[in-house]
Amino acid sequence: MIFQSEEAQDAVADILTSNELPSIDVMSKYGQKAVDWAMDFAPRLLLAVIILMIGLWLVKKIMSLFQTILNKANLAPELAGFFMSIASLALKFVVILIAAGTLGFQVSSLLGVLAGVVFAIGLALQGFLGNFASGITIVFFKPYKVGDWVMVSEMFGKVESIQIFNTILITPGEKTLIIPNGQVTDNIITNFSTKGRMRLELNVTMPYAESFPKVKEVITNALKDFPLIMEDPKPLIGIESFDTHNIIVSVRPYIHPDNYWDATFEALSRIKRAFNDHGIEVAYSEGIELGKIGD
Repeated sequence: MIFQSEEAQDAVADILTSNELPSIDVMSKYGQKAVDWAMDFAPRLLLAVIILMIGLWLVKKIMSLFQTILNKANLAPELAGFFMSIASLALKFVVILIAAGTLGFQVSSLLGVLAGVVFAIGLALQGFLGNFASGITIVFFKPYKVGDWVMVSEMFGKVESIQIFNTILITPGEKTLIIPNGQVTDNIITNFSTKGRMRLELNVTMPYAESFPKVKEVITNALKDFPLIMEDPKPLIGIESFDTHNIIVSVRPYIHPDNYWDATFEALSRIKRAFNDHGIEVAYSEGIELGKIGD
């Protein structure tokens, strides 16, 4: 580069000698430190990732073995599921601690920090701790077990599993309900499987001019020899209320909880067919009825 004056050349020389050269040394120094840190940290990071991957794989295998042991021990499904959840969380936590130690974290200090965090989170999320305590209550006092048909918080379904924080129900319509255990213990639990039977609550109508003893006999015969309805106790049939056009008749047969929908649909189908065969009429509107609308 050609400069127009000696003063300019002297200024450039001063900058190069007094300012630029120390900056390059500093940058080189920190750059070398960064390279050294990366060379030291990269192997540990790779090792931690490998430990994490292998550890989680081993946890999966151990849990599979643990599941086999619990099955052979004939442990109740709800207890087995509960212990499996706790064991899985504990083993995964150990794997994470080992990986953190490989990265250079002090495990003892990490545990202390974690304890403080858990305490703070516990205060903020008391509901989760309540669900955990409720889960222990459910497992050991057994208001229901896996496979039972229950109604909890006005939700009806079959218990699929009892976990640390939640109970999983499957409805007759194959919907999955996840209910926090705290809501279970805070509400009334209706267990339909305790006695091995439940009562259907069906309503049919009959005209006022019809004989109730005749209708009762027709319904009784319609439900007779129906394999999904229990013979003992016998179905309850009676007048529930009086409507504007019909008498409401209650039909209460007993069934096994697993047959809820099949029994409901087939029972109503049989009753309708029987009404048709015996000429029993019901009131219903034909066409369109018009009425006045006030101001």
